[in-house]
Amino acid sequence: MNKLLSLFLLLLITKAGFSQSQVAGFIADNLTHSPIHGVTVIVDPGNRTDVTDEGGRFSFRNLPASARVITFSAVGYSKASIRLAEFKSGQTIYLAQHNTQLADVIIAAGNTNPYKAISETDIKLRGVSNSQEVLRIVPGLFIGQHQGGGKAEQIFLRGFDNDHGTDINMSVDGMPINMVSQAHGQGYADSHFIIPGTIENTVYEKGMYNAQKGDLAVTGFVDFHTADALNTNMIKLEAGQYNTYRVLGMVNLLSDKAKANNQSWYAASEYRYSNSYFDNPQHFQRFNFFTKYHGKLNANNWLTLSASTLYSKWNASGQIPESAVNDGSVGFYGALNPNEGGITSRTNLNAQLITTLPNHDLIKNQLYYSRYKFDLHTNFTFYLVDTVNGDEIRQREARNLYGYNGSYLHESYIGNHKLTTEAGLNARLDATTNSELSHTVNRYTLVDPIKLGDITELNAGAYLNETFQLTNRFTVNAGLRFDQFYYKYNNKLASDSTLNGAGIYKANNNIISPKLKLNYQASNKAQFYWFLGKGFHSNDTRVVVAEKGLQTLPAAYGTDLGTVLKPINNLLLNAAVWYSYLQKEYVYAGDGGTVDFSGRTRRIGFDLSARYQPVKTIYFDADLNYAHGRAIDDPKGANYIPLAPVWSSTGGITYIFKDGFNGSFRYRWLRDRPANEDYSLKAEGYFVNDLVLNYTKRKYEIGLTINNLFNVKWKETQFETVTRLKNQQAVDGIAFTAGTKFFAVGHISYFFK
Repeated sequence: MNKLLSLFLLLLITKAGFSQSQVAGFIADNLTHSPIHGVTVIVDPGNRTDVTDEGGRFSFRNLPASARVITFSAVGYSKASIRLAEFKSGQTIYLAQHNTQLADVIIAAGNTNPYKAISETDIKLRGVSNSQEVLRIVPGLFIGQHQGGGKAEQIFLRGFDNDHGTDINMSVDGMPINMVSQAHGQGYADSHFIIPGTIENTVYEKGMYNAQKGDLAVTGFVDFHTADALNTNMIKLEAGQYNTYRVLGMVNLLSDKAKANNQSWYAASEYRYSNSYFDNPQHFQRFNFFTKYHGKLNANNWLTLSASTLYSKWNASGQIPESAVNDGSVGFYGALNPNEGGITSRTNLNAQLITTLPNHDLIKNQLYYSRYKFDLHTNFTFYLVDTVNGDEIRQREARNLYGYNGSYLHESYIGNHKLTTEAGLNARLDATTNSELSHTVNRYTLVDPIKLGDITELNAGAYLNETFQLTNRFTVNAGLRFDQFYYKYNNKLASDSTLNGAGIYKANNNIISPKLKLNYQASNKAQFYWFLGKGFHSNDTRVVVAEKGLQTLPAAYGTDLGTVLKPINNLLLNAAVWYSYLQKEYVYAGDGGTVDFSGRTRRIGFDLSARYQPVKTIYFDADLNYAHGRAIDDPKGANYIPLAPVWSSTGGITYIFKDGFNGSFRYRWLRDRPANEDYSLKAEGYFVNDLVLNYTKRKYEIGLTINNLFNVKWKETQFETVTRLKNQQAVDGIAFTAGTKFFAVGHISYFFK
């Protein structure tokens, strides 16, 4: 810690002696004229490298006299080169879009995100066809759905059961997806308000090593970025088994002339209905609308405005006990409580302004707002507690979410060595009214209130990032983050057992999180990295006020040692061994309204990813992940981490042909894992295959998607649960939600200008 602080002070003190770069410029899309982030810029001879920032900017200082050519390369764009003698410092270079090829990927010095190359190629070559694939784009991330698509997915990553979003930070266009102190659980991340077809790229990192990310970013973060403009208008119709229907429309609202003037505005909307594959029809409905404006106000300012709304309603089959299936009380795809289901809605407003100063410094300001409602009805234990009415519960809330993100980016030099300084501020205020947990019958008849109150949670954070290119090969990124939390809970129930009666409870706490990334560019085919960092496990407001804020931001420590390799032009490898340690943590159990205690945990594992494109039309991808996790304070044999994945793998083959047949064949494999601390109960693994076939022409596309191609009977989510059916004895065992049967959906799309 002291060494990290000393490094910060050294970098800040010496910054006063920096001078401006001698060669600088901007990269933009030739169609939309929008800045392109992440373009690799190489000056040869000399192999001087830079990567463009959010404003599309790059810069060099004191280039060697032998330097002759400057080359610009980005995934999804044609490579461009220009003689250095012909380049005018400050000019804009426009890149043309073209079919993505793995050969275009460059392992560049100065890039501190080892997953950048994989994320860029995956989303452009594999695509995102549905809301489930939105999350599966992250290597090693597994999801489980146990409410048929209406509820946020359960997330597993790096040996963590992240529940519905705990310990993984998720956002779209800088706006948080996670809901803190949510009625169902901390960090609840329902991403279904994102229309998959609007996603242009995804940025993610694993671990706790990015100073921009604070709350929830323990196993990593995922940032989705929607397109600033559409290349074409589209109408898409889908129909499939189990009365499944979907209609999607995406249209530009401005003319090509407006695009030429750096203005774009489009709208997208979808409606989906499905009864799903369960015996109990789900009558699932979801409506989404999204619109986005992106335009250049003047020479120095870009403005982005977006708005979206989601409404979703469904019935659910829920979890059923294995014992009930085995004795014939219910079928594998059956339901024991037909009243399960829910309604949720979310409306978002988002405004971003990027300003380039005369000295080319970059300022980013963002304001966002969300109005969110949630109403969920479930029954996990059936008649275990209330043998007359049953154990049905209702969880609901209404929330206003306000937020601000701001950052300042400055580039300078120590001699010929580039220093990039980024300072930022984040603030979010969650104001939730009538956050409720109740014991009910037939959804809306109240039997007994368990939790009821208003929650106010404010998180203010500040960070400093210094990225220093010591040589053309060695880059150091040092980050420091401070997070302050204020909590208030207006408890409206005198009977609440976790608090001392009705009233207002307050608490606050804070934490400092240092980060360090070391990157070494061995060659243009190999990069090695070592990351170290500290994060924290955040907790629900109802936990913090009950514990008076003491030790409710337990620290998380981690390290990654890895490499990015490109031994040949069409093969990309990423490998890392990693370690993480968490201090004790408190967990608010949203289904019971209780505070559970968990001790220290330690996890170690490795990630391996491979991408191979032997010819332009074939793309292979495979990810293999291993995690060994244990609770430190528990005796051996009783120290397993329930539901934590051990071995997992995903992969597939994609056939890419833009004017004819194309498609993909994919697999998902999750090995057996412990369902409880002593491994006396097992969560069964599965191996499932999916198939996508399309015939694509310039003006239309016809396609077929099949989930679970070989009709495997599998369990998507599993939990140790003590259950009791009516008039029967209690049973401690596995409760599960069945995974999809063979599920075929066809579509037809029409493209037009």
